[in-house]
Amino acid sequence: MTTLPPGGPPGTGTSGSGAGESPEPGRGGAEATRATAAPGLAGNHRPAPSDPSAARPRPPLVTELRRGLGPWTGAAVALTVLVAMYGKAPAWQGRWSDATDLLHLAAGLLGGPLALAAGCRQGGRDRRRGTAELWESVPRSPLRRLLIAAAPSALWPAAGVLLADAVGLLATRPYVSGGRPALALLLADAVAVGSLGALGHVVGRLVPWRLTAPVLGIVGYAGLAAGTYTLSAARWLSPAADSSTAWMRPVWWFAPASMAWTAGLACAALLACGARTVRPRALALVPLAVAVAAAGLVLRLPPEDGPWRRDPAATRAVCDGGVPRVCVTVLDGRLLPAVSAALAPVNERLRGLPGAPARWAVGPVEPRRGDVQIADGAHAPVRGRLTRPDIFRHAAVGQLLARACDDSALPRRGEERAALVHLAVHEWLAPAPPGHGPGLSGAQEHLDRLRAKAPAAQRAYLARYLAADRCRPEEVPVP
Repeated sequence: MTTLPPGGPPGTGTSGSGAGESPEPGRGGAEATRATAAPGLAGNHRPAPSDPSAARPRPPLVTELRRGLGPWTGAAVALTVLVAMYGKAPAWQGRWSDATDLLHLAAGLLGGPLALAAGCRQGGRDRRRGTAELWESVPRSPLRRLLIAAAPSALWPAAGVLLADAVGLLATRPYVSGGRPALALLLADAVAVGSLGALGHVVGRLVPWRLTAPVLGIVGYAGLAAGTYTLSAARWLSPAADSSTAWMRPVWWFAPASMAWTAGLACAALLACGARTVRPRALALVPLAVAVAAAGLVLRLPPEDGPWRRDPAATRAVCDGGVPRVCVTVLDGRLLPAVSAALAPVNERLRGLPGAPARWAVGPVEPRRGDVQIADGAHAPVRGRLTRPDIFRHAAVGQLLARACDDSALPRRGEERAALVHLAVHEWLAPAPPGHGPGLSGAQEHLDRLRAKAPAAQRAYLARYLAADRCRPEEVPVP
């Protein structure tokens, strides 16, 4: 015969009693009865409120943020923006404006539709699972449930945009010469993408069709892309509108107005979806009124330049001590040694000649009398470096020799000969790299004679050429 241990059959002992031990006096009654009635549950009972090891339940918002599509959506938005940035690197890493412009475009045009589709998928979750009626029985108000459920659709895409912005700016920082990024506009981009996620969530709750999410993403992409091509002021309402330059800054109120416009629409849609619990119901119209007011401000902007204004601090000149002087904007200060070195051979031949430029002004430097203005596109910096000094030098000399003439006033006699001489002088001062510039053909004879001259004779001819009125072909001297 098997002898039972003093504590009775397995599963009937009280917590804390070891094998072969008797229950403590006075505790074998009710506790033993409960343990016997529900064997196996003694280790799963809820701890007493005074138990310090009791785990506090997570707030519903934290639970929603940690599950579902939200974290994956944020990661997908960040990865999409960064892949788009990587595909165009290193062209955008030389200036803050280039980096922020591409971040803005990628966030609006790629991250926005992705947030729309993911938010729509998240919004239709309860209908797909058949738990919509179950949630109606929860004591929380429908609006509170909606806001908690929509939070991942809005917050995670916005967080993904901010993460991509941080990575892009950190990758740009080692190569910039000056200025500062437009952080307010990047924050407005994050708000816009988050608002699109919230709008997608509302659509997903209202339209239970399984293909709603991909269709909404495609329509959103087409709408955002089309908005960038319109010529009206309405283009500046789009989160993907792009028209800034390195030497411009937006008006101070544009970023707050953009945030009010996109966030106002999203809040109005959420309140309208749960309006039956809003008291008074007119409060649901407040965010819509804010959005309309912000849109009214934006629509008053000029269609061409929109919110962008010239920034005097960005166009301040930084010059070397050469003759002629070479000046760049403060944003390109890192390029000054390379630009000076590229123009040094030309300056050697121009130095001291009448008609030589007073300054080479690279970019939108504040003009002075005697400047030769070189357009920004001529030097095309890459990661703060001048990649093709030969192309830049050839373009700079082209600006030096160019003259704005009235074509109708040009006489026919000597026009072709003057054009060939001009081409020869241009090639002598700054030879065109292979594959750039027109062919020499008839200008080769003039170029050979110019190269065959002694240095003193070359300088004398160049002085006569610069002093001549090149709008009058008969006055252009032949080498």
